[in-house]
Amino acid sequence: MVRPAKQEDIPGIWELIRELAIYEKAPHEFVITLEQLHKDFADKQFFAFVADKENEIVGIALGYNMYSTWKGVSVYLEDLIVREAHRKTGIGSKLFEAVAQHARETNAGKMVWQVLDWNLPAIEFYKKYKANFDEEWKTCRFTREQLEGFIIK
Repeated sequence: MVRPAKQEDIPGIWELIRELAIYEKAPHEFVITLEQLHKDFADKQFFAFVADKENEIVGIALGYNMYSTWKGVSVYLEDLIVREAHRKTGIGSKLFEAVAQHARETNAGKMVWQVLDWNLPAIEFYKKYKANFDEEWKTCRFTREQLEGFIIK
């Protein structure tokens, strides 16, 4: 049921990411095209695991390698998404465990992810794994527009 993603899975992955943007009340933030996602996967910019049920992708875990100056090569879990109708069936656990296994097999120094503070079901899910919740660090970011307007002084 859970397996590494293939190029032909990209449309299903794209659709689940779109659903997540809607769930998180941020569809305006979802700007990646299907073509870009295909290209980025082919260029190995990210890895993904899919939960396939009767030839339908019902869940994904998408991540990429990052580098920690203290821990070395590490894994960042960007998104873990399970279609609403398939939640609480163990699919999320299988996907999460696939990423953790991938991190272990690649000798990652750490595995990192984020969860929105209002997403209580996800927080409870990660608590089952005894995840560390870091209240000390704040996430910072630039949008594409900010990067385009970035002026070096």
